[in-house]
Amino acid sequence: MITVQNLTKKYNSSIVLNLEQLEIPKGQSFGLVGNNGAGKTTFFSLLLDLIQPTSGSIENNGILVSESETWKTFTSSFIDESFLISYLTPEEYFYFIGELRGCNKADIDALLANFKDFFHDEILGQKKYLRDLSKGNQKKAGIVASFIGNPEVVILDEPFANLDPTTQIRLKAIIKDLASKKGVTVLVSSHDLIHVTEVCERIVVLNKGEIVKDIRTSAETLRELEVFFGSSILPKEEKRSTEEE
Repeated sequence: MITVQNLTKKYNSSIVLNLEQLEIPKGQSFGLVGNNGAGKTTFFSLLLDLIQPTSGSIENNGILVSESETWKTFTSSFIDESFLISYLTPEEYFYFIGELRGCNKADIDALLANFKDFFHDEILGQKKYLRDLSKGNQKKAGIVASFIGNPEVVILDEPFANLDPTTQIRLKAIIKDLASKKGVTVLVSSHDLIHVTEVCERIVVLNKGEIVKDIRTSAETLRELEVFFGSSILPKEEKRSTEEE
């Protein structure tokens, strides 16, 4: 579904992303983790053609992302609240996105009815603009908007941040359902190792713009990630001691 070849992004002389090869098959729930500055958001921005690569290419279902806009018809995303249209109510925003994706109001109303529990009576019918909602509720609206139009690829950057525990649990169930039952390719980045291991069947770890681990999720994955990130912050002397043990 998504193929990356020799992809790099530089700012001045600094390389912030360097991916030799990466393939994400259709219907996979794909997790991307790494410390701040690892290149996660840069990769998603390149995948969505928000920035141009320094070299290399990304194909989405055989379409070169940087040379065509055809992939936009089956790809959606929610990166952060800045991508919302703040002066619209949630309903107005959902209907607007629906028009862009060829859906009428009845289609949107039917979709939104499936997310009543996720919204928890805090989004619809509140007579508030998106800018007046809490960060968590803005995120809920943006995430659900990314499901409009039955996309084949959904990209979510830090979707669990600012959500309360109940909503996080519901979101995990939604993501699992998209990939396992509907065959949607779901890409999730997160700082929360527990959440990403629970919802993603594959996890790639980025460090300084490069892939350092590519893991098929298992019962041992969380511990493996905790050990990796824990050892990355140890002083050199302590690292050496741990390795010798």
